[in-house]
Amino acid sequence: MKASRPIVLATLLVPSLLLAACSQDDAPSEAISKAANTVVKQVDGSQAPKLAQGKYAPQDECRDKPGAAEFRARLAQAIKARDIDRLAALAAPDVMLDYGGGAGVDSLRALHARNGELFWSKLDTLLTLGCAANKEGGITLPWYFVQDFGAVDPMSGMIVTGENVPVYAAPGGGAAPTGAISWDVVELVDGLQPDRPMQKVETAGGEVAYVATDKLRSLIDYRLVASSRDGVWSFTQLIAGD
Repeated sequence: MKASRPIVLATLLVPSLLLAACSQDDAPSEAISKAANTVVKQVDGSQAPKLAQGKYAPQDECRDKPGAAEFRARLAQAIKARDIDRLAALAAPDVMLDYGGGAGVDSLRALHARNGELFWSKLDTLLTLGCAANKEGGITLPWYFVQDFGAVDPMSGMIVTGENVPVYAAPGGGAAPTGAISWDVVELVDGLQPDRPMQKVETAGGEVAYVATDKLRSLIDYRLVASSRDGVWSFTQLIAGD
């Protein structure tokens, strides 16, 4: 996905879209806490990654990159501790934060100061979404960001974040689901309606249906890109938008 126009990170999406759970059964806060602990275990080699069902389910392609596992463990620990100093120490001096010229560690600290817990919740979510080896030789979180979505418009494309997420023929409560989606891409039909509990979408199979808002995450929501410079890993981008 190629970046082309500026979007302010803090206002890209409503917070509810950034707190997608790892499974249909877990509450978001419980799932994120569980996933953060899992990332620390996975990247230090003590536990193998467990893949979910679905075409775009999180995968880990980064375990064999020299130094990447240690970097990801330190990243996960800084986020879990809510420690901006430890996080800033992992950022490149010129870390890119938006497409309007926002960059650098001081700007990262300012972004944290403006957004507080929302800043950390976005990073919590990134830890649950896998890791891709990118074509530049570094790593990208989430894994799905570097995948090919074909003709899907990145501005309206959303990932269904979970296994067996129900889809409905109408937005009202009480109706039986007409099917389920596991970690696949859908497109918003009428744009994002952030105050509504369900969004009207078109599935990969062409069906128009409704999916719970808190089970959707934008294709161009926050991602973190990291690379090794002279053997030292740091993140060079923490950005959203297209």
